Amino acid sequence: MSDYYEVLGVARTASASEIKKAYLKLARATHPDVAGPGSEERFKEVSTAYEVLSDPERRRMYDLGGTDALRNGGAPFAGGFQDIFETFFGAAAGGASQRGP
Repeated sequence: MSDYYEVLGVARTASASEIKKAYLKLARATHPDVAGPGSEERFKEVSTAYEVLSDPERRRMYDLGGTDALRNGGAPFAGGFQDIFETFFGAAAGGASQRGP
């Protein structure tokens, strides 16, 4: 996925008003009613970028970890140690083994 700051054409240090101004300009230009039916994806991309960058908490999470941080609620290793061990050593190393009688 694209960098949300690049999508809106603003710097990472942009203020909330600069982000809003850039969004409104791009939303008008890329709206399917104005730009035609082929612009729907671009309009969605612009809207998603604004949705994240206009919310201070979501913007902070995005700045720290990109879109992965947003999906995981801000936690880069949301699964905990169990998932990390399973990733590196396989499922058998992370859990209790099941043995027959």
